[in-house]
Amino acid sequence: MTDYRSALVYIMVLASAADSDMTDSELQTIGEIVKFLPIFNGYNPEDLPMDSRKCADLLGQEDGFEKVLDQVVAALPEKLRETAYAVALEVVAADGFASQEELRLLEILRHTLDVERLAAAALERGARARYMTA
Repeated sequence: MTDYRSALVYIMVLASAADSDMTDSELQTIGEIVKFLPIFNGYNPEDLPMDSRKCADLLGQEDGFEKVLDQVVAALPEKLRETAYAVALEVVAADGFASQEELRLLEILRHTLDVERLAAAALERGARARYMTA
């Protein structure tokens, strides 16, 4: 993978699969993000299933998680690392509950992507506000 948009898809697939339960709301959120965020301009939404499968196949290999992270880091320009963390947060928040596995993944992503703690907290607070219910 060399495309930063595919790397963002891989991040979202990781977030959805973190608790071994890819929910409909998470998958719907991934589709909406790909269709509506400006960072995905030029990305063909029909490539989403293929990129998702490639990520899942890689995850199924020995040391697959580390391989996915290595590919993501190599494909993402530094200026898009906060964006990657933000889209992961959106997917985790989509079903209204963050499992321990998802929270651990977010921590790993924050460190791997070198997202500063204050920036991460702001992104987390924004995601929380967007998904708050009465």
